[in-house]
Amino acid sequence: MQPVEPLSIRWVSSVETIASALWDACFPPPLEGLWWYRALERSRLESQFTFAYAILERGARPVGIAPTFLMDVPIDLVAPPAIATILRVAGAVLPRLRYQRTLFVGSPCSDEGTIGLRPGIALADVAPLLHDALTVRARQAGAPMIVWKDFPDTLSAALDPLCASRGLFKLASYPGTRLSVPAGGFDAYLQALTSSHRHNLRKKLRRSKELGALQATLLQHPSPALLEEIFPLFLQTYAKGKTKFEHLTPKFFELIAAEDTSYFVLLRNQQTGKLVAFMLCFRIGSRVINKFIGLDYALSGQWFLYFRLVEQAISWASAVGATDFQSGQTGYRAKLDLEHRLVPLTNYCQHRHPWLHRLFATVATRITWATLDDDLAQQPFPSH
Repeated sequence: MQPVEPLSIRWVSSVETIASALWDACFPPPLEGLWWYRALERSRLESQFTFAYAILERGARPVGIAPTFLMDVPIDLVAPPAIATILRVAGAVLPRLRYQRTLFVGSPCSDEGTIGLRPGIALADVAPLLHDALTVRARQAGAPMIVWKDFPDTLSAALDPLCASRGLFKLASYPGTRLSVPAGGFDAYLQALTSSHRHNLRKKLRRSKELGALQATLLQHPSPALLEEIFPLFLQTYAKGKTKFEHLTPKFFELIAAEDTSYFVLLRNQQTGKLVAFMLCFRIGSRVINKFIGLDYALSGQWFLYFRLVEQAISWASAVGATDFQSGQTGYRAKLDLEHRLVPLTNYCQHRHPWLHRLFATVATRITWATLDDDLAQQPFPSH
């Protein structure tokens, strides 16, 4: 029996230095792969993120990719409220106190954290080695905080041991949301809803359609002129959001629109010709991901534009044979009304300074879905 070659890690700073075959092996559908990380890297986000990739190797053979990014996180997103208030005041004198430099494992705007591994390589075996490499990397980058971002409970058996062996603490994150897509289109989806949700959704759609006709279009590779209509709608919706992590650029939309994975659902006012809503979807294997939306908030809420988008997106997803519709984090009230199921996600965290680590770990025990978002207050929080 030949001895198993040891695992090692090396760092690269660009997707361009990683073989596409390794991406394909480590990030197969329905995961967001090379095309996704390449678009982010080229989207002029340098003022927000510094991307890097840990390449896991067994001997000389690459066997995994761990995407990471460095970010100066606004303290409001990471500190307990009382501490955040103090640091905001102090930050008026020392601006660096308003931010927490953090090394994240994962992607800034993917719904779930993923370490891409070749078949036969177990996350439980590589996680301790990877965290040790992250610790060195974070210190070199001046980042006192390490966060394994938004990992699903299906990976907890592999990652929970890091809490004992490396001293990490767990922090509940905003849950993901998913729908099962039935065959038979939107009507079949409606029939699968509870009677109260079905009635309420039909009523919203009826009220919206009474206000005016919207022309629905599904297309790929929108023109530059159309992207100039799409991006302001994205900015409107971004500005309305409760939680702001990444600020995407027109360049991102230009790059992602060029990918064959990307589809745009568009709603245009038939009377005025104005674009009033869009949904950017990714079709990856059997999954459709509702990635970003944009709504014209100049229209009254009675237009229920989000629900009009969902009607079109589910109809299309069903028609192309998708079985899973993923809608991301936040915006939970509408998603619960549409009977999305909640997908528990966890951050695994470590602060270099012991007293801050203990403080954050203590606060983390009090964080639940209800404390993260009022719309989740009545949802059962999974025990860990």
